[in-house]
Amino acid sequence: MARYIGPVCRLCRREGEKLFLKGEKCAKQSCPISKGRPAPGQHGTSRKKLSEYGQQTREKQKTKRIYGVLEKQFRGYFEIARRTPGVTGENLLRLLEMRLDNAVYRLGYGRSRTEARQVVRHNLITVNGKKVNIPSYQVKVGDVIQVRDKSKTLQRFKDVLDVTSSRAVPDWLTNDAENLRGTIASKPNREHVTYDLRETLIVELYSK
Repeated sequence: MARYIGPVCRLCRREGEKLFLKGEKCAKQSCPISKGRPAPGQHGTSRKKLSEYGQQTREKQKTKRIYGVLEKQFRGYFEIARRTPGVTGENLLRLLEMRLDNAVYRLGYGRSRTEARQVVRHNLITVNGKKVNIPSYQVKVGDVIQVRDKSKTLQRFKDVLDVTSSRAVPDWLTNDAENLRGTIASKPNREHVTYDLRETLIVELYSK
């Protein structure tokens, strides 16, 4: 699966806000957004008023960047959300939240979604006792996500937990941090998405 491998701080600067793509660095004063760095490019310092289409596109780009999803896969999520009963925008965010790499990040087993994706790809995670190395795997209510027994003593997880132990775990997950095991207690609701996202703009964009 293709993924973005360029400088991630550039993405935050483009959106003009923190997307929390680099773990603990995002909370430090060294963060380019904290320093007030302008958007990248020759005209980064001048932000023009966006058209309606521009606002919709920016919201789509921001959401894709937060969850680390590229256009083709993101459009696929939208089509699934559109066919699912309920509010399309909320369905879309729920699909993104229930990706395995996002669940691993939410449980605190990765400082960022990029690191959580790497943890999954490196065969360090099991779901219901079976090894799963697909970051986009959709978890379900009742699934048990766990760091493999042979990997629990790795220094990388000790370092990660030192950073993420103070991070709140959303209540759609239950977390046994001592045993590096979490359970999907329920489906996430809109209020569980803590980012400032306007999903209705994405729905309007794709509905044209």
